[in-house]
Amino acid sequence: MKRSTILLAALALAVFSAGSAMAATDDLDIRRLNSSLDQLSADPVLGGYAQAEQARAREAINQMAQFKPKEKEHAHYLYIAERRVDIAKAMAQFQDAQGKSAQLDREHDSILLEASRLDAEMARRQLEQQRAQNQMIQEEAARLQQQGVEYSQALDQAKAEGDKARQVAAAQAKVANAAKKQAALAEAAARAMRDASSSDGAADPAPTPKKSKKSSNGN
Repeated sequence: MKRSTILLAALALAVFSAGSAMAATDDLDIRRLNSSLDQLSADPVLGGYAQAEQARAREAINQMAQFKPKEKEHAHYLYIAERRVDIAKAMAQFQDAQGKSAQLDREHDSILLEASRLDAEMARRQLEQQRAQNQMIQEEAARLQQQGVEYSQALDQAKAEGDKARQVAAAQAKVANAAKKQAALAEAAARAMRDASSSDGAADPAPTPKKSKKSSNGN
């Protein structure tokens, strides 16, 4: 009788110990999974992502807690809870990577936009510079054209003045020639008159002087 009592007590102790160990294991799994989810939700980078996946993982943990470790459903929900925790972590990392990729895309687009703006600004400045150069060239061409016109006008004026000077010189030469001719004619006329006067004096005899009465009476 005493021996049977001892055996029953030992068996009860073994069952209690096994139950305590299984309960401790169950609590350990729940704490482990909850701790993993708490770390994920508290992460400053990943905590804001995969909210739906985190909620489903906690739901699976709560469902697992409703069953004892020895029950078949417990192992099933433990597997589901572990997978959902892993999925929540992976989804949070994926969404973070997506956000970073989108940020990089925005920065890339911003860089391209800025580069395009700079290219457009550079092209605008080059166009303005080209326009200024073209305007300078046109102004220089107009100045040279005006200078050419002025030179042509000055040349025409100089030519006209030269023609007029030649005409005046020719007229003066004609007047001088006429004056020379007149002077020569006058000189010839004067010479002829002198020659004529000399010829008349040589042809007429000199007159005889008359005797005075006083001389006749004396003889």
